[in-house]
Amino acid sequence: MLNIAVFGSGAGSNFQAILVAVQQGDIPGARISLVVSNNSGAGILGIARAAGIPAFHLSQKQYPDERSFARAVLSALEAHGVNFVALAGYMKRVPPEVVAAFRGRMVNIHPALLPRHGGGGMYGIRVHEAVLRSGDTASGATVHYVDEEYDHGAIVLQQEVPVLAGDTPAALAARVLEAEHRLYPAALRMIAAERAPALKRT
Repeated sequence: MLNIAVFGSGAGSNFQAILVAVQQGDIPGARISLVVSNNSGAGILGIARAAGIPAFHLSQKQYPDERSFARAVLSALEAHGVNFVALAGYMKRVPPEVVAAFRGRMVNIHPALLPRHGGGGMYGIRVHEAVLRSGDTASGATVHYVDEEYDHGAIVLQQEVPVLAGDTPAALAARVLEAEHRLYPAALRMIAAERAPALKRT
């Protein structure tokens, strides 16, 4: 059984897609045990609480240093029996101690076809601006394992989204987000069924 903690910073639309898939039985062998946000006003917390899922605001700003914050995060994960973490629009760096504790058991979704348009500073609308500047004819979304480098871990699953003539960053972002909502539940379904590839990135 995957006891999943979802980390997010914003509205929580990817979390909502995962939650619906779990509730409908589309991810057999998985449940959401905890939601964590660095933002006390994040929509993801409200969605979780409305669904009866424990949801906590945990921020580095609440602790004197990163190590104390990491310990608090790990303590919350342990207290709720979490054995897998899904980052869904989480806009903060995960402490190395937490990454190490969940190596091979933490994934993220990125709004581009990695390894293109990933890395430090590549998030949100910046990704879609970079795609359009590059002249790429396709973008998409990627679910990948998390390691110590931004957007670097082994890819689980990708979905391509065409770049259309006259696209704006906002229009492309909206279509990629729709793809994310399909892709993330599918990737977690693969992982829960122990069918996710673990290919090394080069």
